[in-house]
Amino acid sequence: MNIEAKKTIESGKAILGIEFGSTRIKAVLIDENNKPIAQGSHEWENQLVDGLWTYSIEAIWNGVQNCYADLRANVKKDYDTDIEILAAIGISAMMHGYMAFDDKQQILVPFRTWRNTNTAQAAAELSELFVYNIPLRWSISHLYQAILNNEEHVDNIDFLTTLAGYIHWQITGMKVLGIGDASGMLPIDPDTKNYSAEMVAKFDKLTTPKKFRWKLTDILPKVLQAGENAGFLTEEGAKKLDISGHLKPGIPVCPPEGDAGTGMVATNAVRQRTGNVSAGTSSFSMIVLEKDLSRPYEMIDMVTTPDGSPVAMVHCNNCTSDLNAWVGLFREYQELLGIPADMNMIYEKLYNNALNGDADCGGLVSYNYISGEPVTGLAEGRPMFVRSANDKFNLANFMRANLYASVGVLKIGNDILFNDEKVKVDRITGHGGLFKTRGVGQRILAAAINSPISVMETAGEGGAWGIALLGSYLVNNENNLSLADYLDQTIFAGNTGVEIAPTDEDVAGFNAYIENYKACLPIEEAAVKYKK
Repeated sequence: MNIEAKKTIESGKAILGIEFGSTRIKAVLIDENNKPIAQGSHEWENQLVDGLWTYSIEAIWNGVQNCYADLRANVKKDYDTDIEILAAIGISAMMHGYMAFDDKQQILVPFRTWRNTNTAQAAAELSELFVYNIPLRWSISHLYQAILNNEEHVDNIDFLTTLAGYIHWQITGMKVLGIGDASGMLPIDPDTKNYSAEMVAKFDKLTTPKKFRWKLTDILPKVLQAGENAGFLTEEGAKKLDISGHLKPGIPVCPPEGDAGTGMVATNAVRQRTGNVSAGTSSFSMIVLEKDLSRPYEMIDMVTTPDGSPVAMVHCNNCTSDLNAWVGLFREYQELLGIPADMNMIYEKLYNNALNGDADCGGLVSYNYISGEPVTGLAEGRPMFVRSANDKFNLANFMRANLYASVGVLKIGNDILFNDEKVKVDRITGHGGLFKTRGVGQRILAAAINSPISVMETAGEGGAWGIALLGSYLVNNENNLSLADYLDQTIFAGNTGVEIAPTDEDVAGFNAYIENYKACLPIEEAAVKYKK
């Protein structure tokens, strides 16, 4: 037993971070040195209801309560104690989406997640109105699409927020949101560190004929930066998290953030000229900019770090889901042969074998579109593998093509940043499931964006650790350091991870693959158009 960790928990000095991912809710407890000392988790899946991806309110609370109960059980098992009080709590979740509530705190329509692509008309009209790229998944796109659809619930909105903002509100009573997550609701003014007043005014003017009982800022959460007071755990909130009743109220809770912001924190990528790539169910890259881009790009979202610095974000709806499905097929084959299936070994063998393939995948092309992919203009998806009779169809090339596909769309967006806008970065860090097999995903991504990629051991802790660190920043920043300095000096202390640089051969091969990929996109478009 770790006696020091037990003392940290019993003295109330541990910090709790909870993140709601797409397929898992994860809780991480960290000690006074910001090291994880206990974890809990709960697996969950979204549902397609009336054509829209959602999670029910019941699933949300059942999930977080099971996750916390798992954390409690692990603390009991490992340290023979219980969690009574904490130094701080942080809540993070998948960004964007649409959670609209009436004045009785009742949700008006099922939670519409980031994954939905039904907002094309709204996003296009708002992008033109604001002269600013407004993605399909942003909250303002969902709101305006509901207005365009004449949905009855819109006039009854009292509060509009994200999943992280909802949980925070329910456990603290505070209608606030961290600036990084807020920047996925409505664009942020880099000078005021608040919603763009110009865009708020344009939106209110646009919707004036509807005579709603609210103006936009009436229903949006207040924007907070990392380290600002975001309220305290209420007695009701404590019961909602810990149904056993052990957790005490009064604990400070840091501003709630989106998974992009916590990913930046977990990879020490909040300083200008740094960046990170998250690659799991979806993928996104975050490059912290020194200056604004020369113009808006449909493929690039402008968001912020948790302390308000501008970030160029390339978000892709699809990453490893189709790749995982193919690996599952090989597991089934192994089981047919009567060989016990060790999934870690299967991934390791297949991924490493992919590196023996041709740099351009021998002409093979894979589209991993489980859902729509806005960056390439597809409102719906259909996974598809494309080859011609003369292509080099072997296992290594097959797996390499699927690995390339997992970051192919990410490459298309980042080529704009690095080739057209000449953005400079000093360090890019990768994290997420794609990098679990040592060195492979890292090498593939390095080739894709022609930049060295670092992976840190701690990056595997993910966003739950990231939001716990923001909790630490709230209560332990005695020297009033900036967030970037706090991470550099207090958390990472010079650790930049293991770096892999791209080879000329891999870069040329990926470039050839992506040209083939783009040339074959009409096949994917036709497959979507005619799918049943």
